[in-house]
Amino acid sequence: MGSRASAVQVTADRGFRDLLVSSEKMNNLPLSRSEVFGELRKELHEDEEFDQSAHIFIIMGASGDLAKKKIYPTLWWLFRDGLLPEQTYFVGFARSELTVDAIRTASMPYLKVTDKDTERLSAFFKRNTYISGKYTDESSFSKLDAHITSLPGGPVANRLFYLALPPTVYHDVTKNIKQCCMSSKGWTRVIVEKPFGRDLKSSEELSTHLSSLFTEDQIYRIDHYLGKEMVQNLMVLRFGNRIFGPIWNRDNLACVVLSFKEPFGTEGRGGYFDDFGIIRDVMQNHLLQMLCLVAMEKPASTSSDDVRDEKVKVLKCITPVSMSDVVLGQYVGDPEGEGEAKLGYLDDPTVPKGSTQATFTTAVLYVHNERWDGVPFILRCGKALNERKAEVRLQFTDVPGDIFGNQCRRNELVVRVQPNEAVYAKMMSKKPGVYFSPEETELDLTYKSRYKDVKLPDAYERLILDVFCGSQMHFVRSDELREAWRIFTPLLHHIDKEKPKPIPYVYGSRGPAEADELAKKVGFRYEGTYKWVNPHRL
Repeated sequence: MGSRASAVQVTADRGFRDLLVSSEKMNNLPLSRSEVFGELRKELHEDEEFDQSAHIFIIMGASGDLAKKKIYPTLWWLFRDGLLPEQTYFVGFARSELTVDAIRTASMPYLKVTDKDTERLSAFFKRNTYISGKYTDESSFSKLDAHITSLPGGPVANRLFYLALPPTVYHDVTKNIKQCCMSSKGWTRVIVEKPFGRDLKSSEELSTHLSSLFTEDQIYRIDHYLGKEMVQNLMVLRFGNRIFGPIWNRDNLACVVLSFKEPFGTEGRGGYFDDFGIIRDVMQNHLLQMLCLVAMEKPASTSSDDVRDEKVKVLKCITPVSMSDVVLGQYVGDPEGEGEAKLGYLDDPTVPKGSTQATFTTAVLYVHNERWDGVPFILRCGKALNERKAEVRLQFTDVPGDIFGNQCRRNELVVRVQPNEAVYAKMMSKKPGVYFSPEETELDLTYKSRYKDVKLPDAYERLILDVFCGSQMHFVRSDELREAWRIFTPLLHHIDKEKPKPIPYVYGSRGPAEADELAKKVGFRYEGTYKWVNPHRL
């Protein structure tokens, strides 16, 4: 199983990115989306076991928001583009009394269906069935197993279970899957959604429970950020380019900033958010995963375990976050704003009165190893900020022996994850004219300019296809999870116990000024002088 999984994994990983390059050698034109998927289809379906085995994808929690907004749309897109094995069927399971038609109606706004897709969409929903039952009831799972077995190829089919469920029912559901619903001839894989616990102890309890039922190669802990194009591109940028290797270290980098910014607040969903907060929701998973990809050493290969081994080594070098290296903020309404912007976090009726939950956090981490010792990794995330943005920013040290009268700014390498995926290097160049006047400019790879006709696959598309292929590279391993919680649990327990009052910041601003001061104190320099010029509009 290992060799087949790694072979198909290479196909899947390569397909979305490297197939873009192959056509350029022939005609200097990037492949269109349909051509990319055509090539990928050909390679996937050359694998007999992938194509000829029956597969049944079971959505646990089929009546929920995640199912209708993400899982059903993703399965539809993969089915539409012919990327799933020929004999794949879909089963929804939840407590509600539902029909496939009701699921179709609920999912339709998110499916992005065009007129030419109508026939294909009907074929997709003909492959769907639905069973209602209780998550705690073993007999409901026996009924589910009987239904799966009755489907074409069911007795020998591979089974994929997606747990689109609240963590409170994970124990019962996984126990019942193991008890009643394992494939007798094929493989069984279980996809687990975050949150993976609330702290180190609860995460360990969940991991221990899952490992008592399934082997590690059956468990897929999904963090959708690991499916994003530019997050996956970090490895190719680092280890596929000679120019970055010698400078990617403490001798040349002043700091690394990892940002996740949202321009909207809780929008009436504050009840869930208030229970978990921004650190558990974004920083402990999405941003820490990106930090690992920036900081890790070159793996022995691109196999799942080699990559994840290196990520774990990075996490083991990080000491737990100290409260003195953290700034917490909570947004307040902007009196001059419009609509939602007038409302602060505490104005959300679903948020408990007087809540001290942070909607913004900046934290400084240090990786204590030979490559990174002393380099601050500044993690910033927040809601109701001035823009939507997720990026990795490496800021280099000042040029020694300045001969241009302090006119040179620090070089930066920026990987923009969203929106408008891009990689660009900020650098100094001579301003046109008769004097040696340096000015900031950039070397720019904006994906929309370079790959004009390619619509990048959704993160969930990549990850669910990875599960079909048996590739775990972009999923979180149990030891990774343990180390991530070790880093943040002391801070989270301190915040939960002491309830420090977060600093207010106005809806639509950059966040608390104190966060910028912390970043400046540890070595980040914000000049505010750089102006990007769109080269395609000159």
